[in-house]
Amino acid sequence: MAKDTKLDLEATLTQLEDTIDKLDEEQLSVADSLAAFEAGLKLIRQAQKELQAAEQRVVSLIEEGGEPSAKPFHDESPE
Repeated sequence: MAKDTKLDLEATLTQLEDTIDKLDEEQLSVADSLAAFEAGLKLIRQAQKELQAAEQRVVSLIEEGGEPSAKPFHDESPE
């Protein structure tokens, strides 16, 4: 299930990037610009929901004494 969420989030972000590129690079009519902007807002909301669901899943997996406990994530990969 986590893998599906990752793929969905990646697909959503790719669509959002495409929408942003379209708005940045193309000469669109006002109506087309508004439609692309609206589509971008929907994609942002969808990505936020997917991220919140993933966060809830992580919190529910980390339990201390039967209670969910949020712990900071530390990326230990070298930069």
